[in-house]
Amino acid sequence: METLLLGLGVTAALVGWLIHLYNSLIAQKNAVKQVFASIDSLLTQRYDVLPNLVATVQAYAKHEQDTLVRLTEMRAKASAGGLTQAEKMKLDTSTSQMVTQLLATAENYPELKANQNFMHLQHTLTELEDQLAAARRAYSGSVTAYNNALEMFPSSLMAGMMNLQPETVYKAEAVASQRPDLDMLFNAKTSQA
Repeated sequence: METLLLGLGVTAALVGWLIHLYNSLIAQKNAVKQVFASIDSLLTQRYDVLPNLVATVQAYAKHEQDTLVRLTEMRAKASAGGLTQAEKMKLDTSTSQMVTQLLATAENYPELKANQNFMHLQHTLTELEDQLAAARRAYSGSVTAYNNALEMFPSSLMAGMMNLQPETVYKAEAVASQRPDLDMLFNAKTSQA
């Protein structure tokens, strides 16, 4: 009788441990999705700000049409939906590069730098970029924890049975990961005058 109870206790503990392991992997997988959803939300906000920024710059920088057209195309592609996570990451990197180029354009237009609408949009975009950077770090942390769970024993055994696949850590390209110091950029022209 004691052997039967001991066997039932060990079996119950093993089943409980397997359930915990399964739930832990599912929680980590869902955390990755949730953090990427926050990045996606911030990207949507960024794409909502861009048309206003583009229109403001366009009024001053008529010869910057190529940059403005490409930003508009990127926004349309992002708004169309149906992009994979990898495609969204790549589009984000390209958009960051274009936004940097667009904001650098303001250096050539003192009237634009003094425009209240442009200054407000620049501030809003800077805040969004800061939030995106934080969300990207959180995403990479979640992906690392999830991928570690997939590779470490004994959770790797359960992950294999569940057919879970590793996620890609968010990596911005070197140019896109270096957000320009806009205050320095805009004040450099003023101090030279």
